Amino acid sequence: MRKLLQSKKAGSATDKNPCLRHAGAGIRGSALVIVMLFVVISAILGVAVLTVGAQSRIFAIRNASEIAARCAADAGLTMAIYQMNQKLISDKAIVGVWNTDPALLPSTTNAALPGCDTIYSYTVTKSGSDYVISSIGTCGQAQKRVTCILDIQGPFHYAVFGNGYLWFANGSTFDQYNTDADTPALKAGTNTTLKGWVQINNDSQINGDVVVGCGGDPAYVIKNQGTITGDQYALTEPQTLPSVTVPSWLASMPSQGKLTGGDVTASGRYDKIDLGTKKTITVKGAVTLYVTGDVSLGNEAQIIVDDTTPNSSLTLYLGDNFISHNGSNINNLTRNPHNMEIFALDSCTKIVLMNSAAFYGAIYAPKAQVGCNNSGAMYGSVIADSFWLDNGVPFHYDASLRQVTIDDEAVQFVIKRWSE
Repeated sequence: MRKLLQSKKAGSATDKNPCLRHAGAGIRGSALVIVMLFVVISAILGVAVLTVGAQSRIFAIRNASEIAARCAADAGLTMAIYQMNQKLISDKAIVGVWNTDPALLPSTTNAALPGCDTIYSYTVTKSGSDYVISSIGTCGQAQKRVTCILDIQGPFHYAVFGNGYLWFANGSTFDQYNTDADTPALKAGTNTTLKGWVQINNDSQINGDVVVGCGGDPAYVIKNQGTITGDQYALTEPQTLPSVTVPSWLASMPSQGKLTGGDVTASGRYDKIDLGTKKTITVKGAVTLYVTGDVSLGNEAQIIVDDTTPNSSLTLYLGDNFISHNGSNINNLTRNPHNMEIFALDSCTKIVLMNSAAFYGAIYAPKAQVGCNNSGAMYGSVIADSFWLDNGVPFHYDASLRQVTIDDEAVQFVIKRWSE
């Protein structure tokens, strides 16, 4: 009983004071409001974060789609150029010239790009004298279009070019002529990136640029003990050296056997050219020869391009090697490199010139080692698998060799300019 009385006596102050009782309830209510407010703010922040994340993901997907679409468009552009060059090779092999029928220009629709969910379409059209490629790449809802105008590039775009090594003896010099204000700098170059495979020996001078293979370091590839007046840099893409195709009208001719000397006034096909000591062939008129075998020039033998017969020139398609001996000459009396051109098939692996007089000509031999042990100057251009220039002779690049038509040998389509 005493405990019960004491309990009642000691009752809480809140029981005796209503204000305190209401204050406690208010505190509990405020805490609930704060908790609810925190929950609402957290929810809003969560939604905001989710929204930002979703938008970022959508943005990333859109960007990825646009990049993929651009890659597909570039792939279509690359394929279109490849198909144009394949058509060029095919037309020349079948009919001997470029087929100008616009209906036969390459095109494709919705071609799949391997390895990803993208497609490309391209068309090639003729606009005046230009060929125009339009390529569209698509990935999901994203589309990219690239357009380019093509140009024709001939085989003699460089003074000297090789897939492999270039070697220039002591005292060699390079310059160019037949130039104007718009003529690009002279270029000597290679596709290789191997150490020291461009060797410029003592007192040699290249009055122009020296170019090495894609990704190569010029200081690593070029062993320069001479002088380079221009720039040294790496290609952005490999320089393609197309194989030579003998014109069908020439390849189908019956062979006239072995050519051993005398005047040549008409085009023809031969098994070989074999000139013994001091023997001579004189080309009179515009002549194209296809020699399926080798060409051999004995001591002091000569192939002469006449300068008294109008329009004299020699275009030589070479199926095997070309070897000349001491004192022999390719003697182009017209002094115009356009009038003495050698185009070597892939079966030709070696061309050695021993000219004792000046050589005026252009050599295109994409699979051959070409060596010039001349004692006279060289005028023209040499494009080969590899090239060496001995005896320190001067080499003069004829810049007019850059000027070509679509029906010339070993030309190819390249990008002249492009837009997106």
